[in-house]
Amino acid sequence: MRQFVLVSLFITVFAIYPSQTNAITMPCSMVLKPVDKNLKNAMGTALVYKVQLNPPSFSRTNVSILAVHLPEPSSYGNYDSYEGFAFKPNEISWRFKLYPTPEENSPTWAGRFDLITAKMENVQVQIRVSNSKTKKIGPRILTNNIKYCN
Repeated sequence: MRQFVLVSLFITVFAIYPSQTNAITMPCSMVLKPVDKNLKNAMGTALVYKVQLNPPSFSRTNVSILAVHLPEPSSYGNYDSYEGFAFKPNEISWRFKLYPTPEENSPTWAGRFDLITAKMENVQVQIRVSNSKTKKIGPRILTNNIKYCN
């Protein structure tokens, strides 16, 4: 009888509570790692959290990105800047400009997007090169999956 109660309790807990494999707890942050392993110093971070915008409305999700030691965008072709790019495969994507700081040699690139209303499950967060005139987005430079958001 005791084993039956324990097994029933165990099954009930897993049936009632949502799976934690897809859910993230916000706020959280993740390291954006280089796709090209030759970019030894390039690294970034993404902060994901809920924001309440003015005028008061329902909360939205913010994705903020900061990246350091990125190569010149032009080293990848006809590109002049970087963008943050987040997407849920086959569903939706968000692009936002990253701005360089005035540091010499290798600026820090940073930006944010505040208007995400979708659930943040199975989301990829990336930094990509872009052409600010043609709006063409290029290859991913740094990336990670939101499931690694801590």
